[in-house]
Amino acid sequence: MTAQRCLRPILLALLTVIVLVLPLQAFAQSCALCYTQAASATQRFIAALRSGILILIIPPMFMSIGITLLAYRKRNQFNDGSDTPIESGWGL
Repeated sequence: MTAQRCLRPILLALLTVIVLVLPLQAFAQSCALCYTQAASATQRFIAALRSGILILIIPPMFMSIGITLLAYRKRNQFNDGSDTPIESGWGL
C-alpha cells in the first residue's frame, strides 16, 4: 500500500469528526436576549417560536434545492459538443 492510500481513511475519519463537532460550536452562538426571552416564555410562545423558525427555514431550503435541480438539468443546454469556434459555425 502506498502512503497516500493509507492516509485517505485517516483523513476521512478526521473530516467526519470535524463535521460532527462543528455544530456543537454553533449552538454556543446564541443571543443572550433571545435566550432569556425563550427561557421566561410560556409553552404557547415556545411553540410559536419553533413554528416561526420552521417557516423561515423551509421555503429558502426548497428554493435552493429547486434552483440547484434547474441548473443541473439545464447544464448542457448551450453545449453542442464542439469546443472550437470554427466547428460550431462562429469562425470564418
